[in-house]
Amino acid sequence: MEWEKLLCGERLGDSRYEQKPDRSIFVQDHDRIVFSAPFRRLANKTQVQPLYEHDHVHHRLIHSVEVSSVGRSLAMRIGAWLEETGRIEPGVSSDLASIVQAACAAHDIGNPPFGHSGEKAMGDWFAERFANPKGIMADVEEPHRAEFIEFEGNAQGFRIITRLEMYRNQGGMRLSKAMLGAFTKYPVSAAVQAAIVGSGKAPYIGLKKFGLFRSEVDLFLDAATTLGLPRQTHESGTWWKRHPLVFIVEAADDICYNIVDLEDAFTTGELPFETVKLLLLKATGNSNKDASGLNQAEHIAMLRAVSIGAAVNSCLEAFKTNYDAIMKGEFSGSLCGSGLMGSVFDEMKTLSRDEVFTARRKTELEVSGRRVIQNVMSGVIPVFEDLASADWRVEKLKPHNVQLMRALDLDIRHVGDADRPTLAPS
Repeated sequence: MEWEKLLCGERLGDSRYEQKPDRSIFVQDHDRIVFSAPFRRLANKTQVQPLYEHDHVHHRLIHSVEVSSVGRSLAMRIGAWLEETGRIEPGVSSDLASIVQAACAAHDIGNPPFGHSGEKAMGDWFAERFANPKGIMADVEEPHRAEFIEFEGNAQGFRIITRLEMYRNQGGMRLSKAMLGAFTKYPVSAAVQAAIVGSGKAPYIGLKKFGLFRSEVDLFLDAATTLGLPRQTHESGTWWKRHPLVFIVEAADDICYNIVDLEDAFTTGELPFETVKLLLLKATGNSNKDASGLNQAEHIAMLRAVSIGAAVNSCLEAFKTNYDAIMKGEFSGSLCGSGLMGSVFDEMKTLSRDEVFTARRKTELEVSGRRVIQNVMSGVIPVFEDLASADWRVEKLKPHNVQLMRALDLDIRHVGDADRPTLAPS
């Protein structure tokens, strides 16, 4: 892969746009994301901890802002190294950092309420209906049902930024192709991913999940072709190797949710001070910073900050070590796992899995959240059933479904098929 192509500033859906000398298109990408309604909605979605009455723990919006900050810092360090070694032109490192910052800000934009638990609730709701399909459920073709049963927030995020938000069905937010490449962790559709992986282990990290609904595959094809991402062929279809900047975005997310979630767990009382302190000390390399005069919360906050700095250093070295494999599309690990702090991150993940994810309050919220999501979906589906019976003509909807649509601000423009999206005229 070549950096000149990978950092392409061409906009999806607006190839005639010319970048202004006083404002980078990649800065515009970031601005379009943070001023969008889907980004604002992250404020009402949980990170790991349930939302509390006080504001001391993270929700998805704050998490996304922090990930974008860490991602920018890591990208600046990597960009400086790339410039120093002559791999990119002088001054290009700022573009690289801006691309990563924008992609990090958007990385959770497609997540439903309650995170992975919400994804599972939505998938199970569809699975129940596909088990004995009736109405429009029966109209969804068998090969396409996996997109619903294994609902994936990453694919929904790509759909939001490239189709639904701003210029609907005409490029979406019209973001740069470089940013879209950096955003897409899993450049593969559900059908192709299932055919390659099945019930086994993914042979490549970008195949662990699917990240594209079939309705957006052609949009990614457009971006991937321009960026020069290695295209892979399989009898079931096409997939691509990851953009190198994906690994930086992923690392920033890993750093934040592993380290900051420990701080949140201490704040909520789910992990004791000594447990969190000792693990963060290990992450810092046993920092000798003076903690006298600090209370426990301030001490943990200080160790969290130093730990993030150490993690950025670890990921920088991992990127350098694996650079050639990354650029060839052969690297199939994570920067966090491949760096000097890999074993510490493993300890953090184990502690969170065993002590935080199973906490009573979180479990209670997920149980109630599952019920809320499935009740909402059961309440909305009659609108689409009615729409299908009315030949997909909104003006023929029954009055109570029109009321429901209005009450929920349900946008059904261009819906014209149970199995395939209808595009707006270009």
